[in-house]
Amino acid sequence: MSLYSLDGGNIAPRNKASLDDDMNRYEEVLVALRRIIRATDLHSRQLSKISGLTAPQLLILQLLRQQEELTVGEVAQKVSLSQATVTTIIDRLEKRGLVRRERGSSDKRKVFVYLTPAANDILVDAPKPLQDSFIQQFQDLHDWEQTMILSSLERVAYMMDAQHIDASPVLDVGALDRLARDHRE
Repeated sequence: MSLYSLDGGNIAPRNKASLDDDMNRYEEVLVALRRIIRATDLHSRQLSKISGLTAPQLLILQLLRQQEELTVGEVAQKVSLSQATVTTIIDRLEKRGLVRRERGSSDKRKVFVYLTPAANDILVDAPKPLQDSFIQQFQDLHDWEQTMILSSLERVAYMMDAQHIDASPVLDVGALDRLARDHRE
């Protein structure tokens, strides 16, 4: 934090009240970030408790319900996750009897993923992913508000040296930890 500010183009020393305002402002930003992280974590826990699924698993199952015949690569592309991550998730879903894989009849190299009746039963009672309500509320904003939020969040990601981290539009906390743990099981 600088002890000086630009005042009408001139550099002027900042007063104590101005420094206190800045501290309060950055503390408020950190609290808001923590609330976002906590909301995501709480929703992920609720989702897991109610359905036994993670947010990425639910997203994939919902996609397969909407589009009945997809390959793993097509699923990965549509949910913005890597093919390796989607393969791991589908392996776990297959072990639970929620999806099945079948080779294509016309092209045996293609493997398609399908829902099982058990997955349809789970999807009936599963809560909506957190991003669904966010997307609805975000789309209700004016274009300038959407642009301002996007710009601010991109700047925050840069300030946290997170701009290089690969991420998907799935609001979930700890998915990588769960994937690593599940691989060991």
